[in-house]
Amino acid sequence: MNPVKHTFPEVLNKKGVINLPDKNKTALLVIDMLRDFVEKGAPLEVPKARGIVANIRREINKARRNNIPIIYSCDSHLKDDREFAIWPPHAVKGTLGAEVIDELKPREGDIVIRTGTYSGFFRTSLDKTLKELGVRRLILTGVVTNICILYTAVDAYMRGYEVSVPEDCVTALRAADHRFAMRQISETLKTFRSS
Repeated sequence: MNPVKHTFPEVLNKKGVINLPDKNKTALLVIDMLRDFVEKGAPLEVPKARGIVANIRREINKARRNNIPIIYSCDSHLKDDREFAIWPPHAVKGTLGAEVIDELKPREGDIVIRTGTYSGFFRTSLDKTLKELGVRRLILTGVVTNICILYTAVDAYMRGYEVSVPEDCVTALRAADHRFAMRQISETLKTFRSS
């Protein structure tokens, strides 16, 4: 009789107990909680974004307590970005507006990924980073529900990740757009979580 062999490595913790890596490791994504979206009078102000800050902080605190990686997906543009034909200039590299708001600032060990369009995956290192971390589940938080949250959720789903979106941690410019995106996420992607 042959002994059973594990197909993934075993890790001894400090007490000498064998822990097997979690094949379904989770990561928290904080998407576009930047000054140019959140602060009053900002170029692309999402007024309701200030109302979700405490909820996102709750998720960040939970992640820290449970050693869940925290990844900030941050919109970042050149001064002549083609996106400015659609939207007012915002989150321009090197400006204060491109910084994460003080209440949710990344800490040492958190990961910051700069994005140039709606999906956190498009032409970024996000997928590679998640694979290196062994992540299979994503919790998406931030703004804007029907734009960067939705497109990142779709791209995550297409890449085989499980996606969770706490509804009290995302918002949009208009309630109808928020409802549309949450319906798409819950019905089409079959991935929804309410806090």
